[in-house]
Amino acid sequence: MTTSEMHRLARAFFSAVGRGQLPEELVTPDMTAWTLSSGDADLARFAGGVKLLAAVVAPGALVYDIDSITAEGDRVIAEVRSDWPLLNGQRACNHHVFAFRVREGRIARVAEYMDTAVPRDIIGPAIQALLQQMSAQSPGDTR
Repeated sequence: MTTSEMHRLARAFFSAVGRGQLPEELVTPDMTAWTLSSGDADLARFAGGVKLLAAVVAPGALVYDIDSITAEGDRVIAEVRSDWPLLNGQRACNHHVFAFRVREGRIARVAEYMDTAVPRDIIGPAIQALLQQMSAQSPGDTR
């Protein structure tokens, strides 16, 4: 892939995550991920986390502001910022560095580095509240 194609792939990743998606044309079937807040994940777990994140952020507001993208060989590094209004009224602001490994034109590995206080103290509790709400609304709930 050319450097500009690698940049486009990274931008497409952030755009897809902003929609709460991780389309198969962007990632390899065996894609793996690692984040400071969640550790190792396979594709299914990472994609599920993307959907949960999108579910607690105000519609249309899950946008990464890209400061820089650097590509060399099979690696892409992106420095990005986030400032998301959550549905519960809080804001989740952070700085991230994403390190991608690319294979055959798709993302095979992603690692995310950020201030872990934001997912721990703001995003995590919002996701837990959403999951509890969904659980309470599930048919067959015996509570």
